[in-house]
Amino acid sequence: MHSLCLAALLLAFPTAVDSARLRAFERHYHNARTLKASFYQRYSDGNGPATAEAGTVYFSRLGRMRWDYESPEQKVFLVDGRNVWFYVPADRTASHAMLNESSDWRTRLALLTGKADLSHLCRSIEIINAEATPGNKSGESPTSPPGTIFRCKPRSRSAADEGALGEVLLETDAADRLVRVVIRERGNVETEFRFGNWEENLFIPEMTFHFVPPPGVAIVDEATLAGARH
Repeated sequence: MHSLCLAALLLAFPTAVDSARLRAFERHYHNARTLKASFYQRYSDGNGPATAEAGTVYFSRLGRMRWDYESPEQKVFLVDGRNVWFYVPADRTASHAMLNESSDWRTRLALLTGKADLSHLCRSIEIINAEATPGNKSGESPTSPPGTIFRCKPRSRSAADEGALGEVLLETDAADRLVRVVIRERGNVETEFRFGNWEENLFIPEMTFHFVPPPGVAIVDEATLAGARH
């Protein structure tokens, strides 16, 4: 099934170099059991200065991940494979949603561990810097290909989600590691993630991907809020 999905996706690419770059990115993560990276996040809605946050993110197979925000304030965004939690200690509140009901695009990045397949995220993909950088002197061999930027037209998860996301850019470095994601939504909303200091297949304690609300923390169920709005 994976090969059929990939084959269908690659029909959109004009050259073998393009398809090779997509396969290289996906293959880089196929054997990843766990991942850890530092991240920088920037958010802008076009109505004022952008906001920036930073921290550490962890990924594990079975669709689990944890974003520990460390600056400018502590937050936790956690996916345990079924549930999505967002906890802000200073507010004494935690929001909860089922994974298949969450609209947060961070949940889709869980594909990085073990089953990287961009066709699950994108209905179409275009590589927008597909040319390698050649050597420029007589007799000089071509240099290694630079990083690659994939332009993804996201798949919608629901009718309400249709058209909300304009495009997603995924940038890799020359070693096929994800270094940047830009999510562009309607209304000039843009979220950018930058990743660095990747570590692969390291030991991460199981409890890292479990969330137990501390005593006195209010739990807000997103499904209940959505029902109240309707």
